Amino acid sequence: MFQRFKESPENPGAFSTMAPMADVVFLLLIFFMITSSFVMEPGIEIDLPRAVTAEEQPRQRVIITITRDRTILLDEDIVSFETLPSRLEAVLGSSRDALLIIRADRDVPHGFVVRALDISREAGAGQLAIATESLR
Repeated sequence: MFQRFKESPENPGAFSTMAPMADVVFLLLIFFMITSSFVMEPGIEIDLPRAVTAEEQPRQRVIITITRDRTILLDEDIVSFETLPSRLEAVLGSSRDALLIIRADRDVPHGFVVRALDISREAGAGQLAIATESLR
């Protein structure tokens, strides 16, 4: 009764030929998961302006994000313009050489970005940058 499912030397069967291929697929999946690089950006979605001269900044970063609805975030915490100076001083106090990046949606008024830059300079940020997307 079960003779037709029994493997013979001349007919190895589908299961024994699929096992090595499944192993290779899983190894490739693990390889690509380990070697892929992940960009560590906050989960807030904003539409950055584009620039030809945009470049990646490799050192320690502090990020101020201004969303389209004018919400201000310091790293991932919501702050206001009134609490931003004290929070920045606390963050920058331990690392004065950190790069402060301002990520503002392209629809945010220019005055908001300038105010965030001004507060950052007063809080002691030495290195300032404005985040953009590369046109390339």
